[in-house]
Amino acid sequence: MKLKRRFSFSAAHWLPRYKGRCEALHGHTYSFVITLEGSPDPEGMIMDFTELKGLVEEMVLSRLDHSCLNDLLEQPTAEALSRWIFEALADRLEAPNRRLESVEVFESPDCSALFLREDRR
Repeated sequence: MKLKRRFSFSAAHWLPRYKGRCEALHGHTYSFVITLEGSPDPEGMIMDFTELKGLVEEMVLSRLDHSCLNDLLEQPTAEALSRWIFEALADRLEAPNRRLESVEVFESPDCSALFLREDRR
């Protein structure tokens, strides 16, 4: 079974190794979807949505919202950001009944990068 929750934040970035409009400082209202895979616990939940929200706020949103992503990542692409969010959350979301399966980051409604558990190396 899968459990998903969407979050959003606003941040600025530029892509230093990119030739084009995105090499200049600009911003996005990003969204990302956390997908957990697992089995419901005795209370019938893979994870309480409120607990998930609190953890994401603590581990991710407090670092990313209204930030300059270049302070965190050398080349802050959607791909790099999806990996960073996954790694920030994976250990804290691990439980006997669940694990983090993926993080999908959207720079816009039509453009996203998906980091899967099997992409970890």
